[in-house]
Amino acid sequence: MKRPLRVLFLCVANSARSLMAEALLRHAGGEQYQVFSAGSRPGSPDPRALAALDQVGIATGGLRSKGIDEFAGEHFDYVITLCDKQALECAALPQADEVLAWHFEDPAASSQPAAFRQTLQAIHERIKLFVLINSKEEQALADSLTPLSLFKSLADETRTRLCLLIAAEGELCVCELTTALQQNQPKISRHLAQLRAAGLLEDRRRGQWVYYRLHTLLPEWARQIVQQAGQADAAAVAADAARLNNMGNRPDRQAHCA
Repeated sequence: MKRPLRVLFLCVANSARSLMAEALLRHAGGEQYQVFSAGSRPGSPDPRALAALDQVGIATGGLRSKGIDEFAGEHFDYVITLCDKQALECAALPQADEVLAWHFEDPAASSQPAAFRQTLQAIHERIKLFVLINSKEEQALADSLTPLSLFKSLADETRTRLCLLIAAEGELCVCELTTALQQNQPKISRHLAQLRAAGLLEDRRRGQWVYYRLHTLLPEWARQIVQQAGQADAAAVAADAARLNNMGNRPDRQAHCA
């Protein structure tokens, strides 16, 4: 079974929209997602938001307002903001492969009696689409990656070393990989592109750096093959990792305020 996707919903107070989104995705996504929410200036759960969830049978137990700093140092597959981006622009967002902006008006600022129910419905529709898209991506990767295509991708020594080192380290950028493998940047980039096209790796951009990691949706059988290969060739992986650890001026992965 593949690891669950980690999703963090953000708004200012973490009292209504982000709490509703947390509960909805946890309900819709099941074990495929680890879901959290937080706020830049957390308050307390709005009883009207909890009531709207209760009315449609969504569990609210354990929901609480939290600050973004509670997730400092954690990494997420998705960070999703639910309010005006300007309200969060000075918050140090947690590290994420992708940041999405879903703007929904604050129901607490509305005088309409059905505001919370309508906001809940709108968030629910967006979450259903989000889950559907991720499910299709997972199925497409499962259909395209076969044992034959996996072994073809790893038939080259450089691609094998790249894949095993990235699996061991979790995530690396091109400059780190050129240092570890002692090969030039064009060659490393070419092989990374091939591994990405094959569905073994995915990338994310942070500032000027592009980082590579094993694909989030990589089937478990393929992930186990890579992990077992790394264990079988542990000495070679350790040698590449030693050069990496001796590298000066390694890129900083820490999140920063834009």
